[in-house]
Amino acid sequence: MAEITASMVKELREKTDAPMMECKKALTEAGGDMAKAEEILRVKLGSKASKAASRVAAEGVVGVFIAPDAKLGAIVEVNCETDFVAKNDDFLAFAKALAELVAKQNPADVAALSGLALNGATVEAARAALVGKIGENMTIRRFARREAQGKLVSYIHGGAKIGVLADVTGGDDALAKDIAMHIAASKPKALDASGVSADLLDTERRIAVEKAREAGKPEAMLEKIAEGTVQKYLKEVTLLGQVFVKAEDGKQTIEQLLKAKGAAVAAFQLYVVGEGLEKRSSDFAAEVASQAAAARGH
Repeated sequence: MAEITASMVKELREKTDAPMMECKKALTEAGGDMAKAEEILRVKLGSKASKAASRVAAEGVVGVFIAPDAKLGAIVEVNCETDFVAKNDDFLAFAKALAELVAKQNPADVAALSGLALNGATVEAARAALVGKIGENMTIRRFARREAQGKLVSYIHGGAKIGVLADVTGGDDALAKDIAMHIAASKPKALDASGVSADLLDTERRIAVEKAREAGKPEAMLEKIAEGTVQKYLKEVTLLGQVFVKAEDGKQTIEQLLKAKGAAVAAFQLYVVGEGLEKRSSDFAAEVASQAAAARGH
């Protein structure tokens, strides 16, 4: 059997970007034949990508792109399985490239985005190759594209776990940045009351009525109490109704701040990574032991 040297493993790794142990295994299986080892890796990496597809990807990053004139932009959420991979440079670059692609090509949905060209291949091919290289499932979850009425501003927080794309008219750059930062911190559900679903309001109203009833409030007052609760809720979940996080008096709302600055927010998009997804919970030690046993053929 041909001796598998460190230089051979290094050469194959540079050609394929595959993990070193995978390269060594492929070279051993190929009897030292570099071309055959590369072919084996391509098969194995593809297989790895398909196996990884069944695993939950609830970590990840938000990528944002804004054109130089601040009139066109996009935001995208790309998921992976672990926070460690979410910090990988290739993964981060992939997310940023997707955001730019969305802005410039305007795909209709994730399926359309996956079929677009990226670095000489399709987005889906690039995603599968990255899965094979890193060894974790990755998914493109969602994206939004915006052609601005005013100017676009972005804010990324917490290692790209929270991303904001906002369309602000009037005011200066500092105000626009403050608005985007506030959105990331306070996480409004909508710009104003018109953007809050009727179902959400009905739920809040029902809960308020039941609480008031249990507290022994008169039936004649229940509707008034419920309406007051709904109005309070709207102030908490709408951007314009929220108190500005940097308000010096602790009372100034975003609506009041914008009015004072002669500005407005036309729209915004807020993505929080993994929001609504079930995160994988696993015993790391048991997982390592399981992988070691699999490697021994048990």
